[in-house]
Amino acid sequence: MAKGAKARAAARKQRDKWKAKRWFTIRAPRNPWSFRVIGETLAEDTEQLVGRNFEVMQNELDGDFSKMHVKVIFRITEAVGGDALTEFVGHDVLKDHIRRQIRRHRGKVDDTVDVVTEDGYFVRFKPLLISRSRVKSSQKSEMRSRARDAILTMGATSTWIQLQKAVLDGTMEAAVKDAVSTISPVRTVMIRRSQLIQSGVVVEDGPTLDEIHEEEKAAAAAAAVEVDVLAAAEASADLSELDEADESSEEESGEEAGPEEAAEVAEEAAEAAEESSEEASADYDSMTVAELKELLKEAGKPVSGKKADLIARLQE
Repeated sequence: MAKGAKARAAARKQRDKWKAKRWFTIRAPRNPWSFRVIGETLAEDTEQLVGRNFEVMQNELDGDFSKMHVKVIFRITEAVGGDALTEFVGHDVLKDHIRRQIRRHRGKVDDTVDVVTEDGYFVRFKPLLISRSRVKSSQKSEMRSRARDAILTMGATSTWIQLQKAVLDGTMEAAVKDAVSTISPVRTVMIRRSQLIQSGVVVEDGPTLDEIHEEEKAAAAAAAVEVDVLAAAEASADLSELDEADESSEEESGEEAGPEEAAEVAEEAAEAAEESSEEASADYDSMTVAELKELLKEAGKPVSGKKADLIARLQE
């Protein structure tokens, strides 16, 4: 067998990996996002999913468009059926946003703070402080120390879930800003990065995955019913419009009207014709002889005679 034929035969025997893959729905953690759907991913089996990171912008996660520069990071921990369950492992502020904040004649203070939460999670935070003007080295050292103390105090008295909320909604940044503003006016305080180093006690709060599936099915069924109701309402509205149009056409034609109503309609039509003829004669009276002759020429009628004759000829 030729070399090319062998290669083609081997290619036919090779398994198509894409056909073996299937889609998995990626869901946010149970608390505080209640297994919200945040994306989809492809994999051959569940073993390939575990440990895979998934990133999503914060404005897509909670609808806060002031956080379009914040990237939230999740890690897949297990797969249940067609769902890939995740845990929150940190966030990251885009470097472009950080570069836009730094200018000349401004002081920059950054640090790395390791925190152990109340429920045993080991987390690393990287705060960044930008002052309104230049600051001395002693001021930077004091600002760094106060920011560290504020973060350590909040971390030691909070659970990991509470710290997640504090980081994403800006509560931690506000606390740090209040702590350092007495040393020098601060323009911007941001937690530019957070990272989960080691997990602690997992709290099983919030609805279960089965309950979320039932809610999603109920919502889909309600949406389908609403669409059917709207379609039926539109169809009935179209039928009523057609009926009204038919009734109006029947009334105008007078086909279903009685003899007395038909006579009244005929009298009204005759009166309207007389009024139109009177209006036309009034218009002819206001015209000159030359204009009347032009109208007679267009109509193919004789143009001889007086003005009264011309008007009478036009009214024939």
